Amino acid sequence: MKIAQATVQTSIDDIMAERDTVDTSQMQLATGEELNRAQMRFHILTELLIEIGTKVKITVSKAEIDTRRASITEQVGGPTGLPAALVGAGIAAKDFDQYLQGIIIAEKLGQALQATGVAEDQIGAAIQKLVVDTANEKKVTVNPRFGVWDSATADVVPADSAGSAVTPSNK
Repeated sequence: MKIAQATVQTSIDDIMAERDTVDTSQMQLATGEELNRAQMRFHILTELLIEIGTKVKITVSKAEIDTRRASITEQVGGPTGLPAALVGAGIAAKDFDQYLQGIIIAEKLGQALQATGVAEDQIGAAIQKLVVDTANEKKVTVNPRFGVWDSATADVVPADSAGSAVTPSNK
């Protein structure tokens, strides 16, 4: 799986531009390296969910995406409320359909897992395991500019998340 740096950078640039169009004074927004990691994480996780969906023959139609988009748009106060909601969620408008596709696949995966007997309170962990396993199978790595791929949790983490807090045990 390859996600081009330009793809992630475009999402970051779009998010930054879209922030200028709404009132962000009451929002807690990711910036700098945190925003970079969040966008890389978004692109990797949605691609992994799409890959899992393809493997288990889960599809998402344009109609399903359109229906979900309409529902969310209504929930956030209509078309005028959507831009602020997307900015608050850290989703570039151009990535909204991809986000919805990932959400719908995760929901369908959850339903399929439940149908096979996975307890409802274990669905999230089961989906996480599928994502981790698929990421390991695909040998996900991340450009150091964005951080480091944590294969145990399927997450993009800071390159030196421990910093100087960790010292060797032999000292």
